[in-house]
Amino acid sequence: MSGKVRLDAVLVQAVIAGALSFAHLHDLAAAAGQSGWKAWAYPVSVDLLLVAAWRRLRAGRDRATWTWFAIALCASLGANVATAGLLDMRHVPAWLCILVAGWPALAFLGGTLLVHAPAPTAPAANNPLDGSAEVPDVALDRADQPAPEPAPMRETTPELPAAPPAPVTPAPAVPAALLDHARKIADSHRTAHGEPITAAALAGRLGLPAPMTDAITNQLNLT
Repeated sequence: MSGKVRLDAVLVQAVIAGALSFAHLHDLAAAAGQSGWKAWAYPVSVDLLLVAAWRRLRAGRDRATWTWFAIALCASLGANVATAGLLDMRHVPAWLCILVAGWPALAFLGGTLLVHAPAPTAPAANNPLDGSAEVPDVALDRADQPAPEPAPMRETTPELPAAPPAPVTPAPAVPAALLDHARKIADSHRTAHGEPITAAALAGRLGLPAPMTDAITNQLNLT
């Protein structure tokens, strides 16, 4: 209910303000020598230019639209102030008559420019044509450029594996009978010659392979 009352009050206020401004423009035009229907056409022209500029301002702001809106607003406010007793309506100055007479051409020019001029648009984000957009760095591979040569490989000498240690051949087991036989030969040689038998002499007396002879001489402590 309060919203409807507030809306009605705004409409009433707008009607009253529009009627007063309309009447002031008519009176000023009539005082400047525009009689009959021409005096009534002046307030219509001013209000139409004001409305056209305001509609265009709502679509987008630009300097030209603000200029025509200010011109129409100054014409409306100027008529209201001039008819408030500050101007002798029976002796209008010549410059005011010139302004009133030239208003139709000025209003026609402003209305035409407002209607046919392209609507202002907000600058597009990341527009590739302006310098504000950031261009990603893209690596381009050109076919006319030779491919880089690979770095030369260093020749390395392969490391040879370490030679495995020589297998240790275990000493053959000497039978007890053979060891006793060799000991008897060594004792006989000591008794007969007065000195121990050599390993070479014992090997010759036994006639055994070298590993077995070495094992016997090691056990008998022969050199």
